[in-house]
Amino acid sequence: MTRRLAQVAKKVGVSEATVSRVLNGKPGVSEATRQSVLTALDVLGYERPTQLRGERARLVGLVLPELQNPIFPAFAEVIGGALAQQGLTPVLCTQTKGGVSEADYVELLLQQQVSGVVFAGGLFAQEDAPHDHYRLLAERRIPVVLINAAIENLDFPCIACDDAVAVEQAWRHLASLGHDRIGLVLGPLDHVPSRRKLAAAHAAAKTSGGELTDERIERSMFSLEGGQAAASRLLDRGVTGIICASDPLALGAVRAARRRGLAVPGDISVVGYDDSAFMNCTEPPLTTVRQPIEAMGRAAVELLCAQIQGGEVPPGELLFEPELVVRGSTAKAPRS
Repeated sequence: MTRRLAQVAKKVGVSEATVSRVLNGKPGVSEATRQSVLTALDVLGYERPTQLRGERARLVGLVLPELQNPIFPAFAEVIGGALAQQGLTPVLCTQTKGGVSEADYVELLLQQQVSGVVFAGGLFAQEDAPHDHYRLLAERRIPVVLINAAIENLDFPCIACDDAVAVEQAWRHLASLGHDRIGLVLGPLDHVPSRRKLAAAHAAAKTSGGELTDERIERSMFSLEGGQAAASRLLDRGVTGIICASDPLALGAVRAARRRGLAVPGDISVVGYDDSAFMNCTEPPLTTVRQPIEAMGRAAVELLCAQIQGGEVPPGELLFEPELVVRGSTAKAPRS
């Protein structure tokens, strides 16, 4: 600490006492000198004190895995609006295949002296993905909030929709319609929310007096094309109902059924997840499980602002209740 004071003081041409007053937010220093001290900290590669971090622009990184899935623009809209109400400016960081990585964005955000970062989906939900950039944020004591179920030991506050309840609702709905050959389209094996959905599906199948076998479980990347391919494999095995881990996956399942000349919901029932934009405008309108995006986004900003203001926010997960929205893609199981 003493060495840092001396180096900054020498760089600016002021006393160590003046530098100390700036770092501790004490009065008696002109604004010009104060800004010079903060600039010297940046130039010398020192981290600013928490209470001074990002204060000039009050920037907050908002990191999204993609924008093609409508759920992510929806989260961005809610979070961006809530940040603006707090006088904070969101910096949108969207990944593209072969483009800037999540770790690269974190490096850029640190260079911009952001006040905090919100990750709405991302590598924190994948067990086998690289996580060093999250640990870097923790080491720098940057306020962070995660939206979606995360791997263990990251020690950040997390906002998530209850994946288990979502699958229970979807499974009960299909079972009530007479479906006993229900398949799942989930994300990759290391994807934490998909693992939770799978565990819930096994439990729901047992409760219904059946069993979920491996042949009725398919994995996919989160895209319409991935959903179509996965659903095609399930249709080969005779399922009559398909529960998907996202709305784009579900739309892919609807396409797969139609390519085979099957009617949705006459021959195949499909349930999505998220209730993202325009799912009531598809043909047929998609039955799906709604995430409470507004409540989750606002809660994430509240947790972030509490950290920025120096409050203690314990790591852990806040689970939000999903809601089944029944539309036109589900109906009674076809007679065998």
